[in-house]
Amino acid sequence: MAGIKALVGLSFSGAIGLTFLLLGCALEQYGVYWPMFVLIFYVLSPIPTFISRRLSDDSDSSSNACRELAYFLTTGIVVSAFGLPIVLARINTIQWGACGLVMTGNAVIFLTILGFFVVFGGGDDFSWEQW
Repeated sequence: MAGIKALVGLSFSGAIGLTFLLLGCALEQYGVYWPMFVLIFYVLSPIPTFISRRLSDDSDSSSNACRELAYFLTTGIVVSAFGLPIVLARINTIQWGACGLVMTGNAVIFLTILGFFVVFGGGDDFSWEQW
């Protein structure tokens, strides 16, 4: 039952993050949909971690090169997602208010993705693999 509550909480926080992103694009005073390209980063960010967990074995407690490379690539994707709205605001493609809303949505979404890995990433009997 605790897993269901975590799943509902994560889906609720993901919906809040996407709401901030859509507000940054669709409000009448902003009205530019260029920040929606951060959705690509939302999809790409968990992929290196999924691949590294599939390829690496957890028999040793020390870190391995595959997992460290996955952390590095994930960090680059997350930094790019935060950098895109800033670059768009600096070149006056979007307004700074829209940039703030998109950055807030980024923070909520990436914390939701992190929460997903914390809750469902363990090797116990209740894991993300059964979903």
